[in-house]
Amino acid sequence: MVINNRRNSNGYINKKSVIPYYYQLKEILKALIEENILSQGEQIPSENELCQRYEVSRTVVRQAINEMVYEGLLIRKKGKGTYVAKPKISGSLMQSLNGFYKDMVVKDLKTNSEVLDFSIVDAPRKIADRLQLEPGSKTFKIDRLRFVNDEPIVYVITYIPYDLCPNLINEDLANQSLYEVMDKKFNLRIYKSRRSIEAVGATEKNALLLGIETGAPLFLLKSISYLQDGMPVEYYEAKHRGDRIGFEVDIINIPLDKKSDSDNVSLKILNISSRKQD
Repeated sequence: MVINNRRNSNGYINKKSVIPYYYQLKEILKALIEENILSQGEQIPSENELCQRYEVSRTVVRQAINEMVYEGLLIRKKGKGTYVAKPKISGSLMQSLNGFYKDMVVKDLKTNSEVLDFSIVDAPRKIADRLQLEPGSKTFKIDRLRFVNDEPIVYVITYIPYDLCPNLINEDLANQSLYEVMDKKFNLRIYKSRRSIEAVGATEKNALLLGIETGAPLFLLKSISYLQDGMPVEYYEAKHRGDRIGFEVDIINIPLDKKSDSDNVSLKILNISSRKQD
């Protein structure tokens, strides 16, 4: 592949600069992507080609590419090479009660779900605690793989108390919003949610479902949803592909004397890490 660079110091590594070589190379490649010289979905030059063109070691090339992969600018395809990633899908799930389905629909994105498991199970202690149930209480467990424009983006496990909507098991959740079903058919309107987010690494199972490498970065979003009377109605854990989705949060400066639990959104950083989850 022939690349004609037009930015970043004429596209060469300045060996006299104090800036690390890998960082200079990363900036060159980012400039090529921004100018669409390397376009979305296109394979980038091989490590050998980059080493020869920019007169740097394979270690330098690998560090530059690794950082761009973790930033979501590049994506590796096993046995095929490294490609320019698609732009990230922006979600507002940290500040909206719409749910994933509606959040994508309002962005004119095609979304659907593959229901991997929809069953009635005895609530494990952790789930029972979050839903304020006795351990062993009946709950619905819904495992879904969620797609945007036919690409797997999120793997989510949801628990809902069985007694609140025993006929939920008869609903098709592949192509409709769970929240809309709960609201319109069972009169369960979610009033508020408490959510946290952390970075984790993809397990073997996650990687297989989402079409990514084991250990690839994921956003783990945990959420407990409540009715207006404070009763927990749903708990879920959703693993979003870090290379394909980002989150937006609006921050409002509210005078201290006007803050209250109802109008103040607190964003807590919880266990920021990159680790494998069970």
